[in-house]
Amino acid sequence: MSNFIKHRFGTFRGLVRTALGYAELAGGRLSAFKLRDLAAVRRVVFVCHGNICRSAYAHMVANRLGMHVASLGLSTTTGNASPKPALAAAKSLGVDMSAHRACDFKDFEVQPGDLFLVMEVRQAHKLRGLLGSRRDVHVSLLGLWGRPPMPHLHDPYTLSDAYFETCFRRVEIAVERLAAALPHVRVRDGAQACATAPATGSSAAPAAMAPQG
Repeated sequence: MSNFIKHRFGTFRGLVRTALGYAELAGGRLSAFKLRDLAAVRRVVFVCHGNICRSAYAHMVANRLGMHVASLGLSTTTGNASPKPALAAAKSLGVDMSAHRACDFKDFEVQPGDLFLVMEVRQAHKLRGLLGSRRDVHVSLLGLWGRPPMPHLHDPYTLSDAYFETCFRRVEIAVERLAAALPHVRVRDGAQACATAPATGSSAAPAAMAPQG
C-alpha cells in the first residue's frame, strides 16, 4: 500500500469507502441526512464506532468551543478510555482527551433536538434504524462540514500516527465550521448524556444542510 493512501485515507478500504461516499453524495442518495430545521436542534452528538477516537476528538474540540455537546459509540463499552495513539495525536494538535470516557448507545439518553453527526454513511443508516420512528432528532454526516467535504471519515484506530493526525485535522475543521454556523447553541450546565457519566460540553444545531465546500 502506498504511503499516500496510508496518510490520506488510512487504508485501501478507507479510500474505497471515501469514493463510495462521494458517489452517494453526488447521486443524491444522502438526501435523508439533510438538516431541515435549524431552530429545532438543541445539542450536537458526535457518533462513531467506539467513541474513543473520532467522536471523542470531535467532542473535546466542540467542548472547547463552548458547544452543548455529547458523544457516543455504536458498539463500545461505556467507560472505555481513548487509546494512547489517539491521546498522542490529540495532544500534538493541542487537545487533551485524557478525561474522555466512551458511552455506548444503549447507555445514552436521547433528547429532543439532538443532532447526531456520524463519521460514515453506514453509521448514519445504522443510527437512523436505532432511533426508530423518532422525528424530533436529526442525523447527518460530520465530514460534510469539512473543507473539502468528506462523507466518509475513516476510522484511525490501530492505523498510523500520520493518519491519526490527518483524520483529527479533518474532524477539527468540520467541528469548527459547524460551530461557526451555530452561534446560538452553547453550553447548558448540568446536562447529562450517558447513564454513567455527565456530558462535558454543549448543544448544537445544523443548517439546511452541511456546507458543501
